[in-house]
Formats: sequence, structure tokens, C-alpha cells
Amino acid sequence: MITITDSAKKKILELMQAESQPDIGVRVLVTGGSPGSFRYGLGFMAGKDKAADDTVIDAGGFKVYVDAESAPKLQGATVDFIEGINQSGFKIDNPNSGWKDPVAAAVQRVIDTRINPGVASHGGSVTLLDVKDGIAYITFGGGCHGCGMADMTLKQGVAAAIQEAVPEIRQVLDTTDHASGTNPYYQASESGGASLA
Repeated sequence: MITITDSAKKKILELMQAESQPDIGVRVLVTGGSPGSFRYGLGFMAGKDKAADDTVIDAGGFKVYVDAESAPKLQGATVDFIEGINQSGFKIDNPNSGWKDPVAAAVQRVIDTRINPGVASHGGSVTLLDVKDGIAYITFGGGCHGCGMADMTLKQGVAAAIQEAVPEIRQVLDTTDHASGTNPYYQASESGGASLA
């Protein structure tokens, strides 16, 4: 059901040792989310707090508990622990989508697997808000919010990747209010170009 990578196991066991509480495991759950993506919870719990309908996974050295409502949404998910310059912590890769529309789900997969890993190097992110009548509505966040290069990123990167992978999408619209961005990766210069912030 859920895969725990070796890196995540090592970090969880390290944290469990610091807790020094007997019979604790890890609860993984879906706590909410937007129409196309999930928010997750990950934390320690005592084995005595296991619910009757929990799925219990032996992860080798500890147990993972998944509640009945989260279980179908986490089928095939992977819990990883990454340490890097731009990102550090637990990460859940989930092949499931909160989108019921297959076209929106396909666009979300492109954003998750191709677009966000690229813009993450600038501290940015792209969120799919909706798909209607062949138009994907997106918003930029993080270092992409207010970025002087956002229009080029949209046209040459985001839109191109989405339209190549999902031919049903004829247009990608950026709904971000870039004027309100407070920490863009590239600042727009007076000449209309961009400079590194």
C-alpha cells in the first residue's frame, strides 16, 4: 500500500530513538487539500491509539498506521526523506489525484512530475486551480510569484509541457497576481528584462 524508502526509515528510526517511548509507530494520513492535490499528516502515535479500521504496515523496525478514509487516497504512495539545498524533510509521492476529471488529473501529473521539480530550484511552485473547456488555470507560488520571468516560464515551460502531454488542453492561463509577489527569484528591471533577486 505505502512504501517507506530506506532514507525515510533511517530518519524515522532516528527520531523514534530520540522519543524513547515504547510502542510508538507512525501515522500517515490525508488531512485535506485542494481539488487536485492532497495535504498530508505524518507523526508519531502510540500503538494503543490504533483505530479498529486502521491499515497497519510493518515498515521494518516500526509500524505505519493509515486510517480507513486515507487508505484509498494513499494506495501506491511513497514516503521519502530528502536533504538538499532547496528542500529538506519528509516528502510523499502519491500517484493518486484528487481530481475526478481525467484531463485535470493528467495535467496535475505533468505539474507534479515535470514542472514543479524544475521550478523548485528557484524556490517556486505551480498549482493547478481548475480545468474547464480545454483551458488549464494555474497559479505560480514561491519564487515564481512576481518573478520577472514568469511569462516566459509559462509560455516556454509550463504551457508547452502541459499541452505536449495532454493534447486536450488548448490553453494554459496564469491567474497569479504577480504584482503582489514579495520574494521573486527574478526581479523585473525597468528595461523590461529580469535580474536575479
